[in-house]
Amino acid sequence: MSKPNSQLFDVLEAAVRQYNTPGFIPADPISIPHRFSRLQDREIMGFWTATLAWGQRKTILQSANRLIELMDGAPFDFVQQHEERDRERFLAFKHRTFQATDTLYFLEFLQQYYRRHTSLEQAFARHLQAGDATVENALLGFHRDFFEHPYAPERTRKHVATPERGSTCKRLNMLLRWMVRRDAAGVDFGDWRSIRPSQLLIPLDVHVERVARRMGLLSRPQTDWKAVLELTENLRRFDPADPVKYDFALFGIGVLEKPGDR
Repeated sequence: MSKPNSQLFDVLEAAVRQYNTPGFIPADPISIPHRFSRLQDREIMGFWTATLAWGQRKTILQSANRLIELMDGAPFDFVQQHEERDRERFLAFKHRTFQATDTLYFLEFLQQYYRRHTSLEQAFARHLQAGDATVENALLGFHRDFFEHPYAPERTRKHVATPERGSTCKRLNMLLRWMVRRDAAGVDFGDWRSIRPSQLLIPLDVHVERVARRMGLLSRPQTDWKAVLELTENLRRFDPADPVKYDFALFGIGVLEKPGDR
């Protein structure tokens, strides 16, 4: 794209206004962290729900709510205080290919992390340099830290993506959108202030990709990290300070065409 298309801008802006509203929340995975007012509860369930966010949204919500039940309705308290024997209840939990081994490692990581830090924000933000235009270094660094434990299961790596492998990192980019973006609509939380909304990258799912290609916003044939960078850069032409707000537009338009999946 050489310059912003005013007609396309109007279409995108209208769709953002339509979908970036409280009415978007109940059927979307973001409804799970919206159940909580404490930052750490939101972070834990935001991270975990985003990780499980593929397939039918109804099933995603069921699995995330089951995790909350297993953590006695208080994720942060459970993560901090639980003992080894308390993890036995998670052995039967699974969501598609996310199984007990992955669940137990998430619990281990989160417990060790929150014993040393007050917020998951720093796990991402500390890897950013002053001049970074995007969150790429934050995602690279988070992935390294998440798997630095000597007994990190190899199978769990498929559930926490990294740009280093060319992944779109859809789920982590969605988590960052939830936690970083802030506006009057109140869908995204805006809890994390060390990362700028302008640095966010689009969560590239099947709906967003399909609509973006149709609109001429994405030309790269592969669905990979470079496609995420291309699409986000094109969206920056419409709003340099908050390009990922158009996730609402592209996803919303796409779901109207083919409802159900995230």
